[in-house]
Amino acid sequence: MQVSILKKEIEDIKNRNKRVELDKLWETSFTRKVLIAILTYIVIVIFFYFAELPRPFVNSIVPSLAFVLSTLTLNLFKKSG
Repeated sequence: MQVSILKKEIEDIKNRNKRVELDKLWETSFTRKVLIAILTYIVIVIFFYFAELPRPFVNSIVPSLAFVLSTLTLNLFKKSG
């Protein structure tokens, strides 16, 4: 009886580890960063448009690029620390 319980627990741990590894891959993926940058750009465009700021489509590029740069530099600081 104990052996089957241990096998089940080991299998549960292996399944959990697979999920965690997939989550890590998504967190660091290029696709995720691009998707977040695009969504950030869209949200800022909408905000700038309704705030009636000039050239919302062009001016929204700067905060979006700043976000992308901040995500890239965070990895550099994590590795050096």
